[in-house]
Amino acid sequence: MATTFVGALMLVPYNFAPTGFAFCNGQLMPISQNTALFSLLGTFYGGDGKSTFALPDLQGAHAIGAGQGSGLSLYDLGQQGGTENVTLLQSEIPVHTHTYSSAKTQSTLNSPTGNALAKQTGNDKIFSSTLTPTILMNPTAIGVTGANFPHNNMMPFQGLNWIIALQGVFPPRS
Repeated sequence: MATTFVGALMLVPYNFAPTGFAFCNGQLMPISQNTALFSLLGTFYGGDGKSTFALPDLQGAHAIGAGQGSGLSLYDLGQQGGTENVTLLQSEIPVHTHTYSSAKTQSTLNSPTGNALAKQTGNDKIFSSTLTPTILMNPTAIGVTGANFPHNNMMPFQGLNWIIALQGVFPPRS
């Protein structure tokens, strides 16, 4: 790069940080060796502010702009949020019902299409076109499902590395 501002972030498609750059992986940096970068970042991303400060940690994260756009949430500089995995709670699933309809009365007995569930009798057929709506369904016919495991909540992605400039031109304030 010809001239880079100290603290500039870049996405790169390689697995190393070039000279004068570091990965944005949340690492602690000594203030004494990086005074210009510390004066820009402060402790927004961590560190004690006396001898260390932290670089932003963009591993497995998506960078968003700080501030608040029209109709959008407010995000502070250095704020982290979101999650890669989510376990849905019953209260988060839309209200819905599972119904059983016995409206159809004619169909082949070898197919569930248009037929009702029935008790198996001697042969291999488990469907019946003789519908009796007063017969109770086996309670295991429609049961609880799921294992309470989190599902992946990540949007489609491409693996790249964020780097930050440790050296360069100090950005002028306008």
